[in-house]
Amino acid sequence: MNTRPSHHRPLLSIITVCYNAADTIRPTLESVDRQELSDSRSDSYEHLIIDGASTDGTLDIVADTKNPRRYIMSEPDGGIYLAMNKGLSQAHGEYVMFLNAGDRLHGTNALSRIMDAVGGIVLPGVIYGQTDIVDKDGRRIGPRHLRAPKVLNLGSFKEGMVVCHQAFIALTRIAEPFDTRFRFSADYDWCIRCLQHSRRNIYLGDEPIIDYLSEGTTTRNRGASLKERFKIMSHYYGPVPTLIRHIGFVFRLLGARKGSPRN
Repeated sequence: MNTRPSHHRPLLSIITVCYNAADTIRPTLESVDRQELSDSRSDSYEHLIIDGASTDGTLDIVADTKNPRRYIMSEPDGGIYLAMNKGLSQAHGEYVMFLNAGDRLHGTNALSRIMDAVGGIVLPGVIYGQTDIVDKDGRRIGPRHLRAPKVLNLGSFKEGMVVCHQAFIALTRIAEPFDTRFRFSADYDWCIRCLQHSRRNIYLGDEPIIDYLSEGTTTRNRGASLKERFKIMSHYYGPVPTLIRHIGFVFRLLGARKGSPRN
């Protein structure tokens, strides 16, 4: 494990939580390591690996990488969101983003694009972008079904998780801990709470910044995740408007499945 200098405050903390991820973590590490950064930005990020005491070789794969900005913490934890909270507590960066095992930074300039967005009298509270879906071999399946809006505000999340959590970069000082009462959708709640405190949100353009592995934890538990999201949405946006909106979601889904030769 590398030792972090206590005086150094990087611009960005990338947090990867994992457990027994030997089959998926290597592409994640490689996507960070291949980022092209100018000399002045070479130490402007840290990559925190928050591991739940893996036993399958995950730690050996991480240890084999030679990135001096990568730091490992491995100990038993109580699940993904508790691990993310641990990562938040350890993050030194001005901004924080989550890149789970199996997910990847898109291309070689994703970090540069994120860093270019920081500036102005008021620092952006949220920097965000688009997401592509990929398979385990990194082959593009297609764009994420919900596209990130060009203008993002608190009301945007009434329509659901319009920005993929991995493509949502938050100013660390407004990033509160995840609510671990939610097992599958605490990231949705977290994004909304970040937006409540953000005075300025920056869109990174139409080129994706994240390649998201198609079979994540939430994907495998979609039903339970949707129930949690309904509860969260009702809390922030009201139960009646949320119910009406979900009726519309169902009709749109049925229409999309039925299709039409004229569409």
